[in-house]
Parts: sequence; structure tokens; C-alpha cells
Amino acid sequence: MKIIVLGGDGYLGWPTAMHFSDMGHEVMVIDNFAKRQWETEVNVKPLMPIATLHERAKVWERVQGKKIEVKIGDINNHHFLFAAFEKFTPDAVIHYGEQPSAPYSMIDRGHAVYTQVNNVSSTLNVLFAIKKFNPKCHLVKLGTMGEYGTPNIDIEEGFITIEYKGRKDTLPYPKMAGSFYHLTKVHDSHNIHFACRIWGLRSTDLNQGVVYGIDTPQTVLDKELVTSFHYDEFFGTALNRFLAQAVIGFPLTVYGKGGQTRGYLNMVDTLQCVTLAVLNPAKEGEYRVFNQFTELFSVMDLANITKKCGEKMGLKINIEHFPNPRIESEEHYYNPVHTRLPELGLKPHLLSDTLINSMFKRIMEHKDNIDTSVIAPTVKWKMN
Repeated sequence: MKIIVLGGDGYLGWPTAMHFSDMGHEVMVIDNFAKRQWETEVNVKPLMPIATLHERAKVWERVQGKKIEVKIGDINNHHFLFAAFEKFTPDAVIHYGEQPSAPYSMIDRGHAVYTQVNNVSSTLNVLFAIKKFNPKCHLVKLGTMGEYGTPNIDIEEGFITIEYKGRKDTLPYPKMAGSFYHLTKVHDSHNIHFACRIWGLRSTDLNQGVVYGIDTPQTVLDKELVTSFHYDEFFGTALNRFLAQAVIGFPLTVYGKGGQTRGYLNMVDTLQCVTLAVLNPAKEGEYRVFNQFTELFSVMDLANITKKCGEKMGLKINIEHFPNPRIESEEHYYNPVHTRLPELGLKPHLLSDTLINSMFKRIMEHKDNIDTSVIAPTVKWKMN
């Protein structure tokens, strides 16, 4: 199978590219290194130094004897994207190529507009590229559970059947996004659904929970193959941040009461879920949604897990409740459905003390790289 990974330089994109290459698929990665520019702008770095994409592709070929084609360019430039599609003619496109940070999107007007234009326009270009060059190509799009918000009813997988004034229909599940970034995912979902209905395209929208983890079976093959693990407020996810904070004795930054509950999954399960979607494609004209997570945790759950495991390793860990910079419910009902991926064969790697300990050890190897000035939240949802 010929697979394009958009955003192939990123935290999930690079492991995904290696994973499919390792399976024997022909892989092209596309990236414009925008995330590296955003990191420079907000003065943050990944915990471990990251080689260039070209260097990583060379190391991958040396280590595994398999080639990943690298294409550098901006998918918001449709001329560039169309040329790549025309040359490669992919059977599947895995789309990670967007600005991925809620805090970044909430810095100010400029960052909100940039995030919206960058993300929504890029996905529209992808849809038009598929329509023009291979309408049978399957789009696997990374969405987010954050599209739904935290409604006081069960969260279905993308669609809900409702009865109103004696009539009944199945409609897209209502969305209540929590940031301008999350809203771009909502707009993407609407645009993709429209393209499937009108043009007969096929797509799987992976509404992913919060990802944690450092390594995959491929990233550990060589130190130059690591992916961009972050611990800062912009690009670091909750558990990843807590573990880095614990290693250096920084109080765990629980926002508000800590009752915010979300779906979580190990990075290796992201690869498993994407693989299941690619190998079991949507039908022609089908837009389907998979809620992609394996466990539910509150922020306090993660803080307590981090504290318990860290103290067993001899770390002194304190939990501190920081004023919540976000506008969100800190205590709420949360019961999302996730049946589609288990039905396809998902076998979860659940959060365990063993995994936490291995992540602690990996972070400790690079603890001198941790910059304490980028840990505490600075971006507030109430813009001035």
C-alpha cells in the first residue's frame, strides 16, 4: 500500500511513518517544519534533541534497510500538495499536518486566526487533492475527543440518533469545542463529512484522546530515531508533563480542582488504531468516526498515579493546584462510547506502573534538558 503521512516530522507523525514502513508499505512523509518554528517562537524544545527529518530517514534506511520518501513543503500550498499526490498516488493519507496546540491557539487574535486558517485550509486542500488524483484514496484524519466537550449525556461515536416532535433521524453528534484549536477539528469534521457525501470520498475521523508515551518499537532502534516528546504547556500532554515535573522536583501543575476527565491512550495504541483504520478502510462515500482512547482519567488521577510511582522510585513529589487558565468544567459527567476500534481488534496497552517507571527512567536520562521556565501555564483563555 502507498501511504502519505502528513505532518511526518511530528510527535505522532514520525513514529507512524516508521511503523508503516516497517510493515512493508511504501511511505512518503510531508512536512514544512512549522512545528519547529512554533517551538522556537514560544521558546520551547523537545526533551530529547531531534535530528532533521532527512537525517532520520537516512538513519531509518541504514537501520532497517527501508526507505521513507521525504517531501518538504506546505500543504496549504495546493500546487505543492497536488504535485506530491500526482507523483505518489497514495492509497491512504494519514493527516496529522496541523497546528496541534490548544494553548498556542489561545495566545491572542493572531494565533487564533493563524490556527484556524492553517488547519482548515490544509484539510480542504487534502480533500481536493484526493478528489482530483485518486477519489478511492482513504483519508485517515486525526481528530480529537475535544470536539465534543463535556456534555451531560453519553458521547456517541460521531453520530447520535434523536427523536424530536415525533420525527427521528441520525445526525452528527453536537460539538462543544474547548479552544480555537479544537474548533478547527470540528470544522475539519464538517468539511470531510460534506466531501464524503457530495463527492463519494471515503474517510475515517479518529477522535483521539490525550496521548502519552515516549517510545515505540521503532524509535528505540537508534537514538537518532526518537520522536519529539514535550513537557511544556504548549505541546506537552498532561501525563508527559507530570512525569517531567516529578523528575526535577517541580510541583505537579494540576489546573483548578483537577476533576477534568478525558480519554487517554498510549502512543503505541495510536499506531495500532491508525493501522486498524488504514487496513479496514471506509466504504466509498462513507464518513465514519472512531472515538480513539483506551482509558478515562481525571487530571487528579494522573497526578496521584505519578506521585505514587515516583515516590516508589525515591522521588519527592508534591501536587499543586494552579489557577486554571482554561475555561472548562472541573467537575463533570463524562461517558464516551468507544466500540468501533475494539471491534476491529484493538488490544489496548493500558497505563501501568511498569510503563510509568520506564518513562521516568527515559526522562531522567535527559533531566538536565528540562527548562523550568516553560512549565507553569502562561496562556489564559480569557484574552485581553
